Amino acid sequence: MKKQNIITSSLIILTVLFTIPSYSQDKIEWMSFEEAMALNEENPKHFFIDVYTDWCGWCKKMDASTFVDPVIVELMNEHFYAVKLDAEQKDTIMFQGNAFVNPDPDGRRSSHQMAQALLKGKMSYPSFVFLNTKSEWLTVVAGFRKAPDMEQVLTYFGEGVYEEKSWEQFMITFASDLPGKSAQ
Repeated sequence: MKKQNIITSSLIILTVLFTIPSYSQDKIEWMSFEEAMALNEENPKHFFIDVYTDWCGWCKKMDASTFVDPVIVELMNEHFYAVKLDAEQKDTIMFQGNAFVNPDPDGRRSSHQMAQALLKGKMSYPSFVFLNTKSEWLTVVAGFRKAPDMEQVLTYFGEGVYEEKSWEQFMITFASDLPGKSAQ
């Protein structure tokens, strides 16, 4: 009986140990702007910046649906430094030697200068900003996106396809990794 308890306990411990690492890929590895910039110096990747607000319902829906899809999680963690940027945050952000602040941190819905710069003044939430490995602005994708639409955009920018093909050319041959989806 004692031997059976030891075996059972060992199996439980092994199961727990082997399942814990798999959870790390169950979620997008979100980080701050500063953390992403520091990591990029040693290991260059593209940047995906989710510009959101606390009051944005569509932003919350993205977090609850699109950003938990396993294919999206894998694409994000493999190809991007994923940054969550609260467009109304109060903290100062340093970028390329410049300090970006919220000019009215106590004001209602006051936009942070970094969000304004990344979105080129077109404040819409959610919006997703793509930067290349040199931290240069590529584009903004505005609005809620379901997993199939987000997969296309993440593949196009994350795999560097944008350097060789137009969006239209890419979409002709794109094959989805999502169950039941294929090229449009």
